[in-house]
Amino acid sequence: MNIREIDHIVLTVTDIARSLRFYHEVFDLPVITFDGDRQAVLVGKQKINFQLVDQPHEPVADKPTPGSADLCLIAKDNIEDIEHHLKSYFVEIVDGPVERTGAHGKLVSLYVRDPDNNLIEISNYK
Repeated sequence: MNIREIDHIVLTVTDIARSLRFYHEVFDLPVITFDGDRQAVLVGKQKINFQLVDQPHEPVADKPTPGSADLCLIAKDNIEDIEHHLKSYFVEIVDGPVERTGAHGKLVSLYVRDPDNNLIEISNYK
């Protein structure tokens, strides 16, 4: 098998419009529509799909639960600018800036929670 990339992830949420608004406005991710009326946000070459907890898209994980995801988004901005941007949107910083190790080396990261309490790490490579 020759797997080399992640195409998309699916977040189970309680309100798709609220999640789309958060990811689009706070993280500046473009919203796309696919399969007729489903919506997602683009993150580089990948996307984040959203499904409602009470209306999941089959097939579905064993226990689709809002607030159970923990993911890292890579930004090109310096960490001070990211921190200022998040505060301008009144997004609480849960932790950071802290040093972490990502898939390609050392990161500087800030942690926030989305509207469903998923933990979102926003990082840049040193």
